Amino acid sequence: MSEYDLTQVTAGLSRRDWDDSHDGTLRFALVGLGWWTQEYVQPVLSELDAVTVTVAVSGTPEKLATAREEWPAIEAAVSYEAFQAGEATDHYDAVYVCTPNATHLEHAEAAADHGKAVLCEKPMEATTERAAAMVDACETAGVPLLVGYRMQTDPAVRTVRDAIADGFLGEPVHVQGHMSQRIGDLFPEGNWRLDPELAGDGASVTDLGIYPLNTTRFLLDAEPVSVRATATSETERFDDVPDEHATFEVTFDDGTVAHCAASQNAAFTAGLEIVGTRGSVRLAPGFFDNETQRLSLVRDGEHHEVTYDPVDQMREEFAYVAHHLLDDGDPEPTGEHGLVDVATIEAVYEAAETDERVDVEW
Repeated sequence: MSEYDLTQVTAGLSRRDWDDSHDGTLRFALVGLGWWTQEYVQPVLSELDAVTVTVAVSGTPEKLATAREEWPAIEAAVSYEAFQAGEATDHYDAVYVCTPNATHLEHAEAAADHGKAVLCEKPMEATTERAAAMVDACETAGVPLLVGYRMQTDPAVRTVRDAIADGFLGEPVHVQGHMSQRIGDLFPEGNWRLDPELAGDGASVTDLGIYPLNTTRFLLDAEPVSVRATATSETERFDDVPDEHATFEVTFDDGTVAHCAASQNAAFTAGLEIVGTRGSVRLAPGFFDNETQRLSLVRDGEHHEVTYDPVDQMREEFAYVAHHLLDDGDPEPTGEHGLVDVATIEAVYEAAETDERVDVEW
């Protein structure tokens, strides 16, 4: 008989486990006004007390005009060049960078030069070298650098992390994680994620595989040591990238081994399962927050499964970041944390190309 009350483990799956009181409001400049910013970020921020969007930054004049006309709290809408030159710095406190991966560094460096906190989308850059340069720039300027791993502020994920830390699994042994979508259905006219000049070494691992990778790191508080991988691209749409489909194995410093799969040309699905010596936990679909979630627990032969409505992950992420930047000044995940993922992804592509186990170095 398990000493755990499994129903108590799953209590409060939508409850924040951090003090969300705050003083003041954090003013954000949104750098990059693509579909994610317009559809998933700005609408949420317009409803939060702790955050307001006061500056829009884009290279597209039409998007800037729309922001001026339709965003209620907007005070300035500027080009990338004007942003980097320091225009409108009096109108924002922090920046959210949501542009193609290989352009993150230039925007983060400009924000750091202006003394502004940086929240950068994942992966934080296209190469380890550029990710490390971003960390150095923000450290030199003395500004916080955070990476937008929204799974880490999801209440259900944080609940599972606490249970694992409390010994629910016993000793973690292995992980199964996957995420896939049909990028051609999402972007019929093409997308920068299939352009190595903008995305980095590949498409599926950088954009999707990072979810099981980073969520495993967060849940286990463990770091990747080495990887093995395979990658294939057979469809014309994926001629420029090696990983229409990819699988990779990650060995962590605690001995846990994760087997992950990612595809930009497969059914829309995701999930993560961690198995230990005493129990297991499964999140499905987990990484997608727009459908009913299932959390399954097994401990010493006892089974418990709950379904629940997800929180808006972007809402939780920005509320968390704003609270910590406004009040205690010590939020996570940091740029140093994000750098490890970039190094791991590079190692995955090297392993797939060489068919050899590759050590992760950063």
